[in-house]
Amino acid sequence: MLGVTDLTLHYKQSQILHGVSLSADVGKVTCVMGRNGVGKTSLLKAIAGVHHRSGGEITLDGQVLARPGADELAHMGVAYVPQGREIFPLLTVRENLETGFTCLPRHARRVPDEIFELFPVLKEMQRRRGGDLSGGQQQQLAIGRALIMQPKLLLLDEPTEGIQPNIIQQIGRVIRYLRDQGKMAIVLVEQYFDFAHELADEFVAMERGAVTLSGDKASVSRDELLRRVSV
Repeated sequence: MLGVTDLTLHYKQSQILHGVSLSADVGKVTCVMGRNGVGKTSLLKAIAGVHHRSGGEITLDGQVLARPGADELAHMGVAYVPQGREIFPLLTVRENLETGFTCLPRHARRVPDEIFELFPVLKEMQRRRGGDLSGGQQQQLAIGRALIMQPKLLLLDEPTEGIQPNIIQQIGRVIRYLRDQGKMAIVLVEQYFDFAHELADEFVAMERGAVTLSGDKASVSRDELLRRVSV
């Protein structure tokens, strides 16, 4: 579904990403790991079109992408759940979910029951403002909003950050469910090592804006991966 080859990214005079390559397949979770500040979030933003890459190639479902913006990529099936969630605090839960309709044809603009089955709290709190939800509930809302878009590629940036353990477990169950449905590729940026290691099918470890280790679960040693990504 996703191919990234020799991706480079600059912020003003600083180079943030140095020739990053990775792939993500439908029905698999590709986990990008590394210490703070190594370029993981910048990589997701470049894939999502939030930042325009300086060089390299990105393909989506076999199609080479020029340098489309985030809106165009969203319409092509890329859903990005950013670090910090970025829900609309003054809109209700239901209205937040409905912002995902923008990428759908008019006949498909509905909130499917599946969203509320995955995240029951969202059904209970449909009329509550997004800003009134706890951090964990906002994270569920952000993921639910992304799923409304019926994505081919789901990008998740630190979904466990600042979240209570029971909701982390629920988010893990949702990611497994989405993977097992076999309808999308999932790229997960995550620092919670045990959570990431349990979920991932493929690993990409980064340091100083470059990939230092990559491979599937069978070929990447847990101890070696932990050594490379630990502070």
